[in-house]
Amino acid sequence: MLDTPKRVEKALKFLTSGYDADVDDVLNNALFTVDYSEMVIVKDIDFYSLCEHHLLPFFGKCHVAYIPSTNVIGLSKIPRLVDVFSRRLQVQERLTNQIADTIRDKINPLGVAVVMEATHLCMSMRGVEKQNSFAVTSAMHGIFRSNARTRMEFLSLVNLRSTVSVVHDTAMGQVGALIEDD
Repeated sequence: MLDTPKRVEKALKFLTSGYDADVDDVLNNALFTVDYSEMVIVKDIDFYSLCEHHLLPFFGKCHVAYIPSTNVIGLSKIPRLVDVFSRRLQVQERLTNQIADTIRDKINPLGVAVVMEATHLCMSMRGVEKQNSFAVTSAMHGIFRSNARTRMEFLSLVNLRSTVSVVHDTAMGQVGALIEDD
């Protein structure tokens, strides 16, 4: 117990380290001119943040997409950007916008989309006490906002893993049933 205040201080410094992070340092010039004009997606990025209203955690998955105009960003830099902004006292809506706005400002893509889904402990362990609820926020810029087909392609690709898993599990069940019938 004697060291608990020191551990709490260390934890809070880490959980709010995004205030000290410089986005340009995080990107480290990993911006590249590439002849590529299709969608780039980094999905299922785990994130953890603290609700600025209650100082309780919220956490979940972040999905980011953009369509380059002339520049791409190093793929590993996208989860790092998510970390920079999630390691601040936050609300999910602002967090979603900060990630999208930063990518838009740094590489000027044809469009950028960010979807975040999170469990908020301020809703689960206090207040309304709804343990199975989660919040989904999105920020759509450029072609993702103006073109429904592009937006739907992104949303369907973000959900691809669960669809593939269901198809795989169903197929494996059918294969298993065929083997058992032999």
